[in-house]
Amino acid sequence: MRFGPVPVVEAAGLISAHSVRRDGITLRKGAVIASDTAASLARAGLSEIVAATLEPGDVGEDAAAARLATHLAGPNLRVEPPFTGRCNLFAETAGVLTLDPAQIDAVNAVDEAVTVATLPRFKPVVAGEMVATVKIIPYAVPGTVLDRAGAAAAGGVLAVAPYRRRRVGVVSTRLPSLKETTIDKTLRVLAERLVPTGAEIVAETRVPHAAEAVAAALVDATDRAGADLVVVFGASAIADRRDVIPAGIKAAGGRVEHLGMPVDPGNLLLIGSRSDVPVIGAPGCARSPKENGFDWILHRLLADLPVTRADIVALGVGGLLMEIVSRPQPRAGGETAGDEMEPDPAAHG
Repeated sequence: MRFGPVPVVEAAGLISAHSVRRDGITLRKGAVIASDTAASLARAGLSEIVAATLEPGDVGEDAAAARLATHLAGPNLRVEPPFTGRCNLFAETAGVLTLDPAQIDAVNAVDEAVTVATLPRFKPVVAGEMVATVKIIPYAVPGTVLDRAGAAAAGGVLAVAPYRRRRVGVVSTRLPSLKETTIDKTLRVLAERLVPTGAEIVAETRVPHAAEAVAAALVDATDRAGADLVVVFGASAIADRRDVIPAGIKAAGGRVEHLGMPVDPGNLLLIGSRSDVPVIGAPGCARSPKENGFDWILHRLLADLPVTRADIVALGVGGLLMEIVSRPQPRAGGETAGDEMEPDPAAHG
């Protein structure tokens, strides 16, 4: 593509690089210059205009953006018509955005003319939400550059994994120090969290804070109520793999995949399973409606996306979400391993 000033009398058919207004004549940026417009501008005294000229093999900005966006779009994404070198992608269903960051980086590294911006990986989205945009910077890009950009990422690298697990069981353990009203509030908060996903609580059990009671409740939630995901809220935080909740999962014939997470609030989250049903040992911060690490894991499991130990340990960068006011500067010092200053279960992370 050539770019620069040209005589107005020779500008017909070229692309206007900038908006021009002269004697009631308006030529918009990016418009193809019509012959009568060029003649009118010349009569108005304009001698030259900055314009872009496509060369053989060039692909116009709109066509290039649409081509790349269509290549990147996978299941449950809608590609909107391009405009001014931009093509947007929208979720067609509620779910979790999946992508390969390395491949998106590779596309952006091909040439400064080609850019792709997305929401964060595993971001929960709703139907109609924009999840990515492809923007071609100049008015055209060589076809060879566009080919390289397409080759840098697999087709369909962007997708939305829809929510598939819809039946949630909840087990709450009791201790004298935990108020029933706290458990009631916890259930309301979780129900509100589930609304965008289409899931609902199908079983709710309150049991003593003991491994055998947790085990029986897990069996009941999965075998009788048919829950396809279970959340366990402990009256006391999980401090060790041998603590009540992990012991209860094992006693129910399940397994503990990972305890702990480099996300704060959310450090003391547990991931386990019983048969093919995921089990989350919820951190205390999950009692709060504010975003915390529990949200990240909950949405991925509801979308039936696996969460491995490697996935969890990779959450550290960006995992510091906020300070918790009810814990007076716990990260500033004086906190020992396993001591999370738990004045209120709802504030515990």
